[in-house]
Amino acid sequence: MAMDKTFNAAEAEGRIYDAWEQAGAFRAGANAKPGADPYCIMIPPPNVTGSLHMGHAFNNTLQDILIRWHRMRGFDTLWQPGQDHAGIATQMVVERKLAEDGNQSRRELGREKFLEKVWEWKTHSGGTIINQLKRLGASCDWSRNAFTMSGAPGAPAGEEGNFHDAVIKVFVDMYNKGLIYRGKRLVNWDPHFETAISDLEVENIEKPGHMWHFKYPLAGGETYTYVEKDEDGNVVLEEERDYISIATTRPETMLGDGAVAVHPSDERYAPIVGKLCEIPVGPKEHRRLIPIITDEYPDPDFGSGAVKITGAHDFNDYEVARRGGIPMYRLMDTKGHMRADGDDYATCATRAQEIANGADFTEAEADTLNLVPDDLRGLDRFEARQKVVDQITSEGLAVMVENDQGEAVPLVDNKPIMQPFGDRSKVVIEPMLTDQWFVDTAKIVGPAIEAVRSGETTIMPESDRKVYFHWLENIEPWCISRQLWWGHQIPVWYDEDGNQYCAATEAEARDMAGGKALTRDEDVLDTWFSSGLWPIGTLGWPEQTPELEKYFPTNVLITGFDIIFFWVARMMMMQYAVVGQKPFSHVYVHALVRDEKGKKMSKSLGNVLDPLELIDDYGADAVRFTLTAMAAMGRDLKLSTQRIAGYRNFGTKLWNAARFAEMNGAVGSSGEIPQPTATVNKWIVGETAKVRETVDEALENFRFNDAANALYAFVWGKVCDWYVELSKPLLLDGDEATKAETQATMAWVIDQCLILLHPIMPYVTEELWGTLGERQKMLIHADWPGYSAADLVDADADREMNWVISVIEQVRSARAQVHVPAGLYVPVLCTDLGEAEQRAWDRNEVMIKRIARIESLTHVDALPKGSITVAVEGGHLGLPVADIIDVAEEKARLERTLGKLEKELGGLRGRLNNPKFVASAPEDVVEEARENLALREEEEGKLRTALERLAELG
Repeated sequence: MAMDKTFNAAEAEGRIYDAWEQAGAFRAGANAKPGADPYCIMIPPPNVTGSLHMGHAFNNTLQDILIRWHRMRGFDTLWQPGQDHAGIATQMVVERKLAEDGNQSRRELGREKFLEKVWEWKTHSGGTIINQLKRLGASCDWSRNAFTMSGAPGAPAGEEGNFHDAVIKVFVDMYNKGLIYRGKRLVNWDPHFETAISDLEVENIEKPGHMWHFKYPLAGGETYTYVEKDEDGNVVLEEERDYISIATTRPETMLGDGAVAVHPSDERYAPIVGKLCEIPVGPKEHRRLIPIITDEYPDPDFGSGAVKITGAHDFNDYEVARRGGIPMYRLMDTKGHMRADGDDYATCATRAQEIANGADFTEAEADTLNLVPDDLRGLDRFEARQKVVDQITSEGLAVMVENDQGEAVPLVDNKPIMQPFGDRSKVVIEPMLTDQWFVDTAKIVGPAIEAVRSGETTIMPESDRKVYFHWLENIEPWCISRQLWWGHQIPVWYDEDGNQYCAATEAEARDMAGGKALTRDEDVLDTWFSSGLWPIGTLGWPEQTPELEKYFPTNVLITGFDIIFFWVARMMMMQYAVVGQKPFSHVYVHALVRDEKGKKMSKSLGNVLDPLELIDDYGADAVRFTLTAMAAMGRDLKLSTQRIAGYRNFGTKLWNAARFAEMNGAVGSSGEIPQPTATVNKWIVGETAKVRETVDEALENFRFNDAANALYAFVWGKVCDWYVELSKPLLLDGDEATKAETQATMAWVIDQCLILLHPIMPYVTEELWGTLGERQKMLIHADWPGYSAADLVDADADREMNWVISVIEQVRSARAQVHVPAGLYVPVLCTDLGEAEQRAWDRNEVMIKRIARIESLTHVDALPKGSITVAVEGGHLGLPVADIIDVAEEKARLERTLGKLEKELGGLRGRLNNPKFVASAPEDVVEEARENLALREEEEGKLRTALERLAELG
């Protein structure tokens, strides 16, 4: 039966994927040769709540290419899939669903019942992204699908596994080695979810904001001479002051100030360093005095040069407070409201004043002191902010300036400020001093740094290697606790005296406590802690499974740049800390998928491309090939639907070439390499060998775009355009032997196209493989070729066919440049064609004439006036076109076009030569201007070449 005219991706993709799964084509070790080396990739586990976005599509396409390539080469492959339990995201989804369905809230249900609801949701809805990855063509071993909460208490049937046990074992072991501890540190706090969150879960967004300027009066009414000087040392302001001014975007945190800091070199404040100043808010009779200190942190050139130090609510202030022994006073509760607990304000303020005067204190004691005035207690932080501003202003302690009407008004800068928001909750994140569990990362970071420095693990590209080192060489303790219910509950119990007992089970903890009544820590572990164990946990550790023995350490990790520290570095640290081995040999860090103008995709901009919609519209192969062709290492992708449509046309081109082969009996290759005699057949066999080597070298070095672009040039250019055309005379007019040889060669070449393209475009190639012949096995398990160019390139055939193609291309180009009608056959003249070139012409004359629309070739002593010269290897050709085209009109047209183009070029060059534009314009705007300039300059070159050709005509 004849092939369909087109490939129906919508119909074929699901059918083909089902066939692969039913055949067990993805299972670990499928198609492995005897004694094969293992090859393993761990999928970066998507959130169980997730759905496929362009980052997933890009990341998983690259992984699938490597896996399919190695599987076809006979490696013992495993692509390990799985999902992360995604603590906050999942808890949010289930809580929202409970509310929508009118059920009890999480707290009304209680922990046990709520977790039952989470497992119920996971069972019914948690596999969405798996099916979406299948639509992309991901050939993971789904029979081994892992989940970071498998085997946890309360897990229903079907969620068996030991990942939970592995996580708990690691915590207990690290606790016992002194690598995990509980302490009070500043963390990102989400007031909506009432939990600590990681930096990755914080979105810094520019919002309209205010900066208020306030006076902190000096204690006892002291004064000093405040002097400002210009760059040359000239005094520009000198006045007597009884205050020091600060600026803040968060006035409500002033209540927790422990000091005011200035830079040691700031001469303006030298007279008052060591003095006390008054926080200008709160009941006057209990108003606190705090010291003025020096620290390297304040910038003398920013604002007043003085900064308030609120160690419990600002990360920079926290470091200053730690260095200077400044007390840190927490002002808010877990909901982001001003504290309402503890003693009354007068009692707390009195004790805080004793501390400011030099009394000894502990961190724990400072945390008990509630320094929120009684009238502000319990207020939302933003409501309290306005009241603090009003109180300070009404007391005359705002810095005043004159407005346009000459009136004195409070100095408030209205300016955009970067604010941290929870990526899930969308509320402002509060830096907060809380008790959390931490990994003492300084004790385990060494091997992770040395592994990359020594080359035991390589990170590509180099820029991301630098990011890795920067993070690890400046590492802070890792906060691993979260105030959630969904997750691995921390295996620590407390007796009534607060003593800790860390054990894998409550029974063990009770034995350790001598039978005392115990209460378990309510916190759960950060999901990055469990996913940090992903490489060993998915392979069955702590059991010494055959898979662990065979596939660990793994070969390659492909991931995005945004989680180099959050996941990559932590996996490195954790695997070395737990099993003393690297988790993977290579880390390939891919860039960001942006829109066609280079802008980051976001819902607010309306420029998000949905990969599932693109697959619906263009097919998975086109989406995959587009992402691969644009995957230049270290360079963001600029994705457009036009590019995807173009690569869908590439699939159509391949399909049409296969249809041509089928219609001409050129199918059913045995796989044996042809030994042709016809020059064109020898040439295409050699070209196939060349591209095989290029693809292998590119994939070996993670240059995915080079592999894709080489295949595009070969399949579309060499096979579909040239070989199909050049073979037609042999198939249609050749003798039986020549025809049979060409059929066999074409059948083999088309098969090689399918094999080499399969890792990138699995669906259309598998469909053609099954259509074009009886096969012993599916294409997914076909043998990857190992032939070499050294063996298969025939130098004479290569030289001859490349000369023929060059002649045709240059004649076509010359015709197009001066607008010779496309269908018109024109005579060609030659002056000095060499012997080899003449033989090449004679052997291929029919093809050259037909494809290049040449009427005849005539030898002349010199090219007549009115001819366009075409330089080819071994001679010169001339196209006498003066009588065919209107030279004057063509010149005028080209000059008009060139004139318009030069104006555009002038504008673009002017912008790019303007330092102010390059420095201040958004990076994507500058880059777009540069790309436009390059395109226009290329167009300018073509127009000038065409005008030069016309000039030859006189």
